[in-house]
Amino acid sequence: MRMRWIEIMVGFFMVLGILALLGLALNVSGLKLATKANTYTVQARFENIGGLTSRAKVTLSGVQIGEVKSIQIDKKRLVAIVTMKIYSDVDYLSTDSSAKILTAGLLGEQYIGISVGFEEASLKDGDTINDTQSAMVLEELIGKFLFNKVSN
Repeated sequence: MRMRWIEIMVGFFMVLGILALLGLALNVSGLKLATKANTYTVQARFENIGGLTSRAKVTLSGVQIGEVKSIQIDKKRLVAIVTMKIYSDVDYLSTDSSAKILTAGLLGEQYIGISVGFEEASLKDGDTINDTQSAMVLEELIGKFLFNKVSN
């Protein structure tokens, strides 16, 4: 009887450990079991998105206010169109807000940072952020540094 009780407890802790690892994997990968249902979409055009992917964070002052829904190419302008889902309770983004692609750490994941402007009118569903700043690509910076050193 005592041996059976030990086997049951070991099995319980094994299941608990597997569930903890599954939760950690979901948290690290950015997948969420439940997402906020009330969102509105905003688009922005970037010349270079670097390593930005779908489901990347959209932040305002470091606080997540949405996520990247999709990334497409504009065939007329030949730039990337990033569609973002912004939480509906964030209804104070002005029409002159700016968006830039930032990197978490030196080689970390990329996300979009929003800076709010001073206009009274707010962004609505389907609006476009016109003031954008593309991602800094590490290879381009290294190339500029090397070629400037050689040319001097």
